[in-house]
Amino acid sequence: MFLKPNSLIAAFLFTFVFLPFVVLSQARGKVLLDADTGNEVDDLYALARILLEDDLEIMGLNATHWQTSHWTLPKSMENSHRLNQMLLGELGLQLKANRGGIARMYDWGDRAQHSAAAYEIIRLAKELPEGERLTVIALGALTNVASAIYLDESIASKLTLYWFGTTYDFENGILRRHDFNSLMDPYALDVLLFSEVEMFVMPINVGAKMKFNFEKTREMISSNTIGKFLIDRWYTHLDGGRTERTLWDLALIEAYLHPEWATVTEVETSKDNGSKKLKYYSDIDKEKMSADFFEVINSFEKRP
Repeated sequence: MFLKPNSLIAAFLFTFVFLPFVVLSQARGKVLLDADTGNEVDDLYALARILLEDDLEIMGLNATHWQTSHWTLPKSMENSHRLNQMLLGELGLQLKANRGGIARMYDWGDRAQHSAAAYEIIRLAKELPEGERLTVIALGALTNVASAIYLDESIASKLTLYWFGTTYDFENGILRRHDFNSLMDPYALDVLLFSEVEMFVMPINVGAKMKFNFEKTREMISSNTIGKFLIDRWYTHLDGGRTERTLWDLALIEAYLHPEWATVTEVETSKDNGSKKLKYYSDIDKEKMSADFFEVINSFEKRP
């Protein structure tokens, strides 16, 4: 079921809050990454961390657009795709890199963004044995995931989505969708809210804890090629003069890899927004997450 376009996405959703809990372990199946790597600095850091996790079966890396942004590039998805390929090269990985939709989903007619990324999601989900799910970790707009569901709604029950987006007021039970990732494709978020996809969400206000100092980060990770590559991205980005930066997406990646370092609160959206149960990260252990990131990056040795 898909929503018809509204005059504007509602500024907030009222939700019912359930008790928070810590996920001590979770099954790890096939994982597909989806990132707007060209937009910010944090994507490369987050991707480097998860791509260096040895016991994951990562199926590919999708590129996501950020074309709706006021500071976008003429071809933002292609920019993300290029950086994804550069990162895989730096890591010495032979991993499938897929181009995603070039912009947000369409306003009418066939609203899907047809892309290699969307069709890869469909293919991987359909190939899974009964009872298994494909994990998609999305760090940007939900265009690729939502387009896949729009094209083949039957895959929704076979997907588990981890996404960085929205803000959530846990005290008053209000979910707002005016953050960058939500606004890059509002309709895509609607598609997900009205789907059977299982969703874990890292909200902006919780991910904001992942603040890193430039000098300390450079000191900690500049001993090898991947560390130098990441520092170069920090410094050469269009706002590269920052002495402190929030590595937003790293919070989601670390919470997925180490669920014991995060608290999850289950909420349910209002009826007009799907009555969907979402698993929201309500707290994270920033110190353990940042220490893990530094340790993994420092231990990197390029594979032959």
